[in-house]
Formats: sequence, C-alpha cells, structure tokens
Amino acid sequence: MSNTDPSIAGMRISRTGLGAWSFGGSDWGPQDDADSIATVHEAVSSGVNWIDTAPAYGMGHSEEVVGRALAGLPEADRPYVFTKCGLVPDERGLRKIMDARSVRRELEGSLRRLGVDHIDLYQVHWPGDGGLLAWGPVTDDPAGPDLGTPLEEYWATMAELKKEGKVRAIGLSNHGVDELKRAAAVAPVDAVQPPFSALDRTAADVLAWCAASGAGAIVYQSLKSGLLTGAFSAARVAALPEGDWRRGAPDFTTGLPANLAVADALTRVAVRHGVTTSAVAVGWALAWPGAAGAIVGARRPGQIADWSAAASLRLTEADLDEIAGALTAHAADAGPVRP
Repeated sequence: MSNTDPSIAGMRISRTGLGAWSFGGSDWGPQDDADSIATVHEAVSSGVNWIDTAPAYGMGHSEEVVGRALAGLPEADRPYVFTKCGLVPDERGLRKIMDARSVRRELEGSLRRLGVDHIDLYQVHWPGDGGLLAWGPVTDDPAGPDLGTPLEEYWATMAELKKEGKVRAIGLSNHGVDELKRAAAVAPVDAVQPPFSALDRTAADVLAWCAASGAGAIVYQSLKSGLLTGAFSAARVAALPEGDWRRGAPDFTTGLPANLAVADALTRVAVRHGVTTSAVAVGWALAWPGAAGAIVGARRPGQIADWSAAASLRLTEADLDEIAGALTAHAADAGPVRP
C-alpha cells in the first residue's frame, strides 16, 4: 500500500496526517507559532497531505496558525484541511452545541481563520447533547440537556453544508457505532474519527463498522499523548510544564508503569524494523481494517521524522503477536489485542 492509497470522499490521503491540537498553545503548554508553521511545512515536504485542527484548540488559535502556514505554501502544495464544529465556549467551558445556526456560524469562523473558501473534511467534534466537555464528570450542569440537538437533526445540517459545497466531506468524531448507524440512515458518513491506540482499543468496533460501511476512519491519539513514543519516563512526566494536562492524568501517574512496559514491547519491534517506537505505535493502529489514516501530533519540525515511517511500515504476524502478548500481560485497557 502506498502512502496515498486510502481515500475519503474521493480525496486520496496520506496514511498519516498532522494533528494541530498543540498549535493552540493552551492544553499542551506554551507553543511557539513559528515552530508550528515550520512543522506544517516540514510535514508537507515529508509527504503528509492533510492536517487536522479544530476551533476548540486554543479557542481558534490553532486554525489561525494553520491558516498562516497554508498561506506560506504554493497552492499546489497545500494539504487538505480537516476541522470540526460543535464545541462552543460559554462561561463554564466548552459546550457541545450542534444546532444549525451555531454550526453555520462556526463554519464561517473556521473559513475566515483558515483563509480558505471551503473545508475539505468537516467533522462533528462530539455528540451535540448540550453538555460540557470536561476531563472529569460534570455533576451539576442543569442547562446542558436543554441545549441538545438530536443526532438526526444535526447530521442533516452537516449534509446540507456538503450539498451547498461549503464542505467537501463530512464526518463524526467521538461517536459510537449506534450513533454512526443512526447518522448513516440520514446521509452517508464519509469519515469517522475515534481515539485508537495500543493503550486505548475500545473503538475497535468503530473501525470494524467503518471497514464494513466504506467510511474512512482517521484515528487519533495513536501515540497516546506521547506515552507510546518510547521517550517517556516518570522523570519526564515530572518535568512537564505547568498547564500540560498530562501532569495529573491517570495514564501518566498511576497507570504509567504498565503503559511504559507496553511501550518497551513496541521498542523491541521497532529495533527489528530499524524504525522508531512512534512509527510502530502508529503502524499498529493503521494495521487494523477500516483505518484509513492516523492523526499524529508534532510541535517541532524535527518530530515529523519520529513517525513518518509508519506510512510504509508493515508489521509481521510475529510483531503483532508480541505486541498482543504485552497488552495481555500488562492489562492495558480493554478490547481486542491485535487486528
């Protein structure tokens, strides 16, 4: 399989795409815009032909930076731009709002910040139930349910945007199989974006649905926020900057020893193939039927080389068995342990 075999709504996409969450400069600690722009340009020169962002990343700043990076590229070299809608700031945080007027306002804002006349893939960021997006449970949010929009209604809005030519393809992020089936009954689902990695395999059923339905799955967090790069340790967690959400996350605290043991197994496979641990982690996610591409983040140009080999990496049955053994031994998450 070549680096541009998969397609979404006729767009031939590279097996890896650049994730721009960190460009927002908030949830991941300080980020230099010049580094972000240089990272986009390096990704493109390395064969990556799509970038994934969202207005929620830095309250629009990630999209603005991506727009500046696009403006610095010749038209023929510009990557596809994927962004999202449905997370709207209010006084308590980011609220999952998907009513038609809000979606259209968000689209116009994204077009302006990105400096483009259409979005290549427009995705619903989270189910539009009106609730707050939070790292932990929200126990006191009485306004949430009153602000929700039925899935069938907001998916019809997305289909209208596609028909109008404002977006080329439409997708759903963080939706389960039952929700995907309901959406498909209204209009075709071009793409699905689930979290998926060796440490988080709960979306295996979503990938299977994509393989059966013809939707393209573009998985995110295949490096599990850096845990599967082979570069993490307890000392590195302690050195993370203030404002980096990982400092207090269970995967980086109580779950760290087991997660690092899985990363060690990936490193052993990487040594045999002469690639990085990151490339094996991303290649493992791409080995699953239904996975059209993987979103991988980078904050500096030099990090692109850490995972670029994943696009052409082919793991053997023995590799997959070894990784499955590590997942079983260390009780890493739930779900199937190999494709």
